[in-house]
Amino acid sequence: MNALKFKSYAKINFGLQIIDKRPDNFHNINTLFQELDVYDIIELEKQDVGCDFSSNVDWLKNDSANLCVKAWDNFSKSFSIGGVSIKLDKKIPMGSGLGGGSSNAASILKGLCRLYDINLSDEELTSMAINLGADVPFFIKGGLQQASGIGEILKPLSGCIDGTYLLVVPEININTSWAYNSFKNFLEDPKEEFNFPDLLNRDIIPFEFFENDFESIVVPAYPEIEKIKEQLRTFGPKFVSLSGSGSTVYGIFDDEADAKSAELIFPSNYTTFIAKPIKNML
Repeated sequence: MNALKFKSYAKINFGLQIIDKRPDNFHNINTLFQELDVYDIIELEKQDVGCDFSSNVDWLKNDSANLCVKAWDNFSKSFSIGGVSIKLDKKIPMGSGLGGGSSNAASILKGLCRLYDINLSDEELTSMAINLGADVPFFIKGGLQQASGIGEILKPLSGCIDGTYLLVVPEININTSWAYNSFKNFLEDPKEEFNFPDLLNRDIIPFEFFENDFESIVVPAYPEIEKIKEQLRTFGPKFVSLSGSGSTVYGIFDDEADAKSAELIFPSNYTTFIAKPIKNML
């Protein structure tokens, strides 16, 4: 195989608790990751040496700050392979809380295995992925998973969080480090860590427990986020939330027509997606 083309999917957080700050200055979290069928497209092609990266966006460069390039660099140091040309058609917005960069990095690792016929288990790929970022290991398997630690301790769950998702991405870029640092005053008191999988399996899901702790920081700083949530609620979704530290706000609808009607009210400078969840096949 000399070339291949594949999709690199997005995710949302369904509930997100920030448990405490660790000695290494990272934070322990408790969340559910749900993969969605919103995606970037990646093309890989063998070349003799090195990594050549190109994209349809100008904010991604062919350098070590690029997670795609970093994934190739880490992989090539572990295995005797040639070079690669990476072409990325980017649709998932930057800084949106949808995990686009992490997904791209995981997809590159899996793609290089296919391109160079290297047989690695999910566990071996995950051990490489954690060196690239906290969310990268999730995208090795994708689907629906509970995440703890800094996001690298994963428990795959069967099925998916069903519904039609409307993702609304305003022109706001929220810095994740700022969001975590701003949350420090909320970590003084111990908190109950919810068993999200158990709550999800109840006959009637208690959506009120699936709050995103970042909203207590992000909403006061960016009132536009709360306005989007209020607009989504007028169309009767079963759940509305911020994903990660933002800026994406999403609503989950039982009726796809309601999601499409809600999409129409948002201005053209917003990016919107109608999406379906991807099931984890256990």
